[in-house]
Amino acid sequence: MRHQKKTVRLGRKAEHRKALLANQVCNLIEHQRIKTTLAKAKAVRPIAEKMVTLGKNGSLHARRTAFSTLRHKDAVKKLFDEIAPRSTERNGGYTRIVRLGQRKSDSASMAFIEWVDVAQVVEEQAPQEKPAKKQKEPKPAAKEAAPAPAEEAKPKKRKWFGRK
Repeated sequence: MRHQKKTVRLGRKAEHRKALLANQVCNLIEHQRIKTTLAKAKAVRPIAEKMVTLGKNGSLHARRTAFSTLRHKDAVKKLFDEIAPRSTERNGGYTRIVRLGQRKSDSASMAFIEWVDVAQVVEEQAPQEKPAKKQKEPKPAAKEAAPAPAEEAKPKKRKWFGRK
């Protein structure tokens, strides 16, 4: 029985799990929002919040403790310089998990994990990708109209039946 065993194992050994969660937190720091499975998001949340608490402390010891967990200098620098100062008046609850539904391939529950203070910045970036798709649609319509009258007289030759 697994009484009083709090660690979410995620089907991995301890070192693999620590590396996975550290990479997820680094990606969260870098991109402000990541899409992952719900179980991983729930496992990442306490580590990310502890890192912000260390960032709010700001001492050299706290910086070294964060580096020992995350193992990425750039992520630690961004955490201490940008993310932690935004959360000085907040006492915990720095992240938000938004459920997205089931993944199509294996029906795993998917979720976004994001910083609570940065939700407005992330939403503004998404609409920029859509106009590029609308420009590609008119081109095929012009190609279809031109070759249609020339090909009416000739039937297609089938080369795969052999020589005649």
